[in-house]
Amino acid sequence: MGSSIRDSLTLPNGVELGNRIVKSAMSEALGDERNDPTDGLIDLFERWGRGGAGMLITGNTPVDRDHLEHAANVVLDGKTDRDRMRRLATAARSGGARALVQIAHGGRQTPAAVNPHPLSISGRPLDLPGYGTPRAAEEGELEVVVAQFARSAGLAMEAGFDGVEIHAAHGYLLSSALSPRINTRTDRWGGSLRNRSRLLRQVVRAVRAEVGPGAIVAVKLNSSDFQKGGFSHEDSIAVARMLEAEHVDLVEISGGNFETPVAYRHAAVAQGTARREAYFLDYARDIKAALAIPVMVTGGFRSASAMNEALAAGATDLIGAGRPFIADPDFPQKMFDGAIDMAPAPERDFPAADTLPRGAVLNWFCHQLALWGRDGAPDLDLALLDGHERYLAMLEEATGRLLAARRVAS
Repeated sequence: MGSSIRDSLTLPNGVELGNRIVKSAMSEALGDERNDPTDGLIDLFERWGRGGAGMLITGNTPVDRDHLEHAANVVLDGKTDRDRMRRLATAARSGGARALVQIAHGGRQTPAAVNPHPLSISGRPLDLPGYGTPRAAEEGELEVVVAQFARSAGLAMEAGFDGVEIHAAHGYLLSSALSPRINTRTDRWGGSLRNRSRLLRQVVRAVRAEVGPGAIVAVKLNSSDFQKGGFSHEDSIAVARMLEAEHVDLVEISGGNFETPVAYRHAAVAQGTARREAYFLDYARDIKAALAIPVMVTGGFRSASAMNEALAAGATDLIGAGRPFIADPDFPQKMFDGAIDMAPAPERDFPAADTLPRGAVLNWFCHQLALWGRDGAPDLDLALLDGHERYLAMLEEATGRLLAARRVAS
């Protein structure tokens, strides 16, 4: 008999997860102007920890405060308030869940207001407004990046987390290094897939050396960039095998980047078109078949039946979810108890994506996270476009606070 969402799972390092549902990383953007965790973020992770998930993963946590994904990211480096990070870890683990910090480097996807010329694997700019012209990293700078990831991982363990997830998906620095479309280098960091994966492999190696064999080291990896000439599904399978050789405990499968935001998809056509759960399950099934270590699929799962079918079929070992935790932090326990058979999915009532401003659905959910941090609860009745517009205003305010704080500090 195959696995179900209620079953425990022992990772390669010996750490046991109590069940198969994981709160995947979201951009909670609940850091303060110094990029430290706010009380609202700490309270929210305590709330998620009581909801029954086997593991919680923090939102995008940059290892370099000059390369943020969002002005209100929590940063984990030598300037971080360590007491607040300890409080965050304690809150996340207080209900029995394991907790990881997702460590990342924004690379060319750093907003221009934060850094007009961010470090990247090459000088190819992002084909979107609001982002500056990146500069290709020199050899020594890539070695610094490796050290930054290791340092952040060590600080995560010092704070009391169970480990880290290295973000190598969605177009951030480690992800762009894997893409032949973006990584046009001719030195040892570019060219062949082995060379393009060098930065990621060195980061994994340095992180494992820093945190030791007992910590969880996971990697979030694209199943594909879904861009012509980009990181392909065949590349993903090959890199996953390389990661297994580097003693990674878990590979999370996602896809796309800011230019092709497949991971944040919303129905692109009018109501009535069939919606399919688990966007990346077919890709993950191929990757899992090539590995002995556990695989997690994130994106689209809503029904307990689809989750259990994927686990029982051996297509994945863990179910990652994000948006349902915003709508109802208790949904995992309710599923285990049989009180519900479907995770909340407010996005299913929204208009088709081709009738909406770009990013409107994602921004509505991001605003709900902001409400959790400010008020301790979401407002799921808030109109979609109102949430979208309020989030954009909030982002502008957060950026202003960050830049003002940096001026004072300098």
